[in-house]
Amino acid sequence: MKDISRLRRGSKFIVAALIVLLCGGVPFSAAYGATAKEIDVSVGVALNRFYGEVLGAQEFGRTAKGLLVLPNVIKAGFVVGGEYGEGALKVGDRTEAYYNIVAGSFGFQIGAEKKDIIIAFMTDEALRQFRDSSGWEVGVDGNIALIDIGGGQRIDTTTVKDPIIAFVFDVKGLMADVSLKGAKFTRLDK
Repeated sequence: MKDISRLRRGSKFIVAALIVLLCGGVPFSAAYGATAKEIDVSVGVALNRFYGEVLGAQEFGRTAKGLLVLPNVIKAGFVVGGEYGEGALKVGDRTEAYYNIVAGSFGFQIGAEKKDIIIAFMTDEALRQFRDSSGWEVGVDGNIALIDIGGGQRIDTTTVKDPIIAFVFDVKGLMADVSLKGAKFTRLDK
């Protein structure tokens, strides 16, 4: 019985330590994040990869009112998980603002991954609501349709009618999770 009690206390300590590390690491990342120039370069690389790998992506990008491009988003977890990345909101060919994505999770999970996320705002209203928020959260401030593009498939602007659409691609790592539920996007001063 004593062994079970010690195990429970030890598990609680590990979970608490992971929460402190993950939560403590987010402000550090935000304070010492990438420069605007570094983000712009990464965004350009991610967009070129998206346009080159996904059939119909260029047409889709031209139709969108704005694209939030978040390259190299990192997610890691061991029971407690965290996700962080920085990117830019592109309207037309210009960068309008810089944003980060922060998410946390708790449950059965282990591993790490790196991925690129592109969120397309297909209506002026959806883009306006995103820009006007001080911290936009998926599932609270708006819903995102997640499009899964398999090998050789084509995205088509005539069949996709959702106001906000997300593409997760170039996933590398051992954590097979492409959910954006609970992710929060905050504007950065760059």
